[in-house]
Amino acid sequence: MSVLDRINYPEDLRKLSIKELNQLAGEIREMMISVVSDKGGHLASNLGVVELTIALHYVFNAPTDKILFDVSHQCYTHKILTGRKKLFPTLRTYGGISGFTKIDESEYDAFDAGHANTAISASLGFAVGRDLKGEDYNVIAVVGDGALTGGMAFEGLNNAGYLKKKLIIVLNENEMSISPNVGAFSGYLKRIIEAQSYVNLAKDVEGILKSIPGVGEKIFNKTRQLVNAFKEVVVPGKVFEELGFRYFGRIDGHNIKSLIDTFNEVKKENGPVIVHVLTKKGKGYKPAEMEPDRWHGTSSFEISTGKSLKKSKLPTYTKVFSKTLVKLAKKDDKIVAITASMLDGTGLSEFNREFPDRCFDVGIAEQHAVTFAAGLARSGFKPVVAIYSTFLQRAYDQIFHDVCLMNLPVVFCLDRAGIVGDDGPTHHGLYDLTYLRALPNMTVMAPSDDLELEQMLYTALRMESPVAIRYPRGQVEVANRLSGESVSEIPVGRAKLVKEGKDNVVIVAIGNMVYPSVRAAKILEKKGISATVVNARFVKPIDREILNLVLPYKYLITVEENTLCGGFGSAVMELISDEKIKVKGVLRIGIPDAIVPHGSQEILRGIYKLDAVGISNQTLKFLEDVGWERGKESTNYFLKEDFHQQEKRRKD
Repeated sequence: MSVLDRINYPEDLRKLSIKELNQLAGEIREMMISVVSDKGGHLASNLGVVELTIALHYVFNAPTDKILFDVSHQCYTHKILTGRKKLFPTLRTYGGISGFTKIDESEYDAFDAGHANTAISASLGFAVGRDLKGEDYNVIAVVGDGALTGGMAFEGLNNAGYLKKKLIIVLNENEMSISPNVGAFSGYLKRIIEAQSYVNLAKDVEGILKSIPGVGEKIFNKTRQLVNAFKEVVVPGKVFEELGFRYFGRIDGHNIKSLIDTFNEVKKENGPVIVHVLTKKGKGYKPAEMEPDRWHGTSSFEISTGKSLKKSKLPTYTKVFSKTLVKLAKKDDKIVAITASMLDGTGLSEFNREFPDRCFDVGIAEQHAVTFAAGLARSGFKPVVAIYSTFLQRAYDQIFHDVCLMNLPVVFCLDRAGIVGDDGPTHHGLYDLTYLRALPNMTVMAPSDDLELEQMLYTALRMESPVAIRYPRGQVEVANRLSGESVSEIPVGRAKLVKEGKDNVVIVAIGNMVYPSVRAAKILEKKGISATVVNARFVKPIDREILNLVLPYKYLITVEENTLCGGFGSAVMELISDEKIKVKGVLRIGIPDAIVPHGSQEILRGIYKLDAVGISNQTLKFLEDVGWERGKESTNYFLKEDFHQQEKRRKD
């Protein structure tokens, strides 16, 4: 009989025996594997914390007690146990439940999270708020050891140890974040495990000495100082104790009884405690156990073999970046690469294999990554910082203070820019055009296809100033466009005319919105409107010459997969104002000032009208609203001789 069928909320757990709880863990794993094999998601991290999550909800009284998950990509068991079991098959689908904790989804989700290092600081905020209001409840932060490669986690630990509030931090050690953990603190955690056997030995020696008839106690007292000194050297958790925490560990994270006993014990503590548990990422599914980094996040797959069901002949932007960087680095030994615990996700695994001495995974520490790159740039190297758009937000001050102010040649490659899809609001890269173009000395590029990405990376590495290249998650628009060994340079700030129209309608698009805009122009052509399409290629600097040439007395539509607040469309409007270009009307197409939910890229682009049909429909409505009349307004406006003469001059 299924145990999971009897479980809807945490209170149902307390009716079960330990044997039934272990059976429940197995059934939850089966459910996870089934759903993720269909929908995709974070598999390995969730398989590793099933028993841990069951024990937390068995002992603590959520939602009164607050359980916060760092990153929260490991919250699937939590969701299944807190009233969302029937909704679990809708995981990460538009209108379904999120793959992360969300306060507007359930009262059991205490805090929204999608980035690492946040849980300790937030949980301390809950603990202080609780005490200020005179309330009584437990606060538990579940933190992976990967998060302890980031500075914010240490800032939280430092403050929590100082304030001495009642707070429980569960340190879940699985030796992985997304890629294998790096850094000195990861080594320290490994030494804690090794030290445990020495402490056990010390206890055994103590017991043996005391058991010697007549003289045992005297001998022990004589050697006590030596034994205590020995313990000082090897005692597990010494660093945490020095920071002001009571340390409990290490605990088998897959032993439900041991976890329950430990959590019942730490509930009695009145100050901050660390519970150090050891888990196996991917537990219960052999492919995920063997390659936990590959199974951290996965698309749909065949359960029996672990083979992906998502197949395409088109390369991803990430793959194009990877191959291009390796090709360029073979010819230039000054090129170095830096990432923040995302070697595989950013495409740097191949670079790391080819050039292990020139590739640096700094852990989940984006701020450090940027300033580290600045130091390398000052030392004469050409650092390429590959970080997802959403995660680079965390290092904004470092980009300004440590790179742009000194005008250093650091190249930022922002993967997953624009709508990311199923991971949702915390992962959409919808703000980089806005936050980067405001910075002095920064050049911002966005390729429309794989050939442009190759050219832009080559161009960026030849510049002597900061450059950002942003590109989306997923496949490129056109296959087999990569050049051979020869890579050409793009003139900085130069746009490209991709379709010359006959009517006074101009669509200026950036990045992955260029091809949808071209398709939209073809739809408009069938409606009798011949629009010009310009591939801007650069958000900063914008090509003033071409826009001065094509925009006067025209109807302008800008298209971007970025927030409209201060984004590419705003940059074009600023240029129109600065250059005093007279236009008949402007429509900015992009992401509104709102939180974009999770859902597939295709669905979300349809909802926000960023596909070809959406762009053409918005353009038609705009022209209708401004009173555009076909025939009366139509004109072949280009003065072709002048335009093509100027284009020739620009190229020369």
